[in-house]
Amino acid sequence: MDIKQTEDRIVREFGIFEDWTEKYKHLIKLGDKLDPLPPEDHIESNLVKGCQSQVWLTARLEGEKVLFSADSDAAITKGLVALMIRFYSGRTPDEIIDTKPDFLGKIGLSEHLSPTRSNGLVSMIKQMKIYAMAFKSQISS
Repeated sequence: MDIKQTEDRIVREFGIFEDWTEKYKHLIKLGDKLDPLPPEDHIESNLVKGCQSQVWLTARLEGEKVLFSADSDAAITKGLVALMIRFYSGRTPDEIIDTKPDFLGKIGLSEHLSPTRSNGLVSMIKQMKIYAMAFKSQISS
């Protein structure tokens, strides 16, 4: 599934829910399904700066695809990072760098997050793009 198809699927998925209580519950379920992050990855250098909650984010390059892993100490934040992993993980560095997560606005998430969660989400996306830029330079070398 390409990144556009993933975006469309996320928009349809969230469109099923009538209200934001249901959407938040779905976000929490997404976080619960996130693969566990090994304890050795819960380190300071993997913390996403700018998040009020603790979010640990790691990335590795397999072939030409970037694979992300993450965890958080807060349920909704963990759901947010799970959503971003679903969107960006398994993509090339160029796809990650060049593709904005427009689905966030389409599902209304941008306007339903508190300012601190919104800032944290921006920080997560920024960190994912930084990893992608670093891997792109490795591939180009």
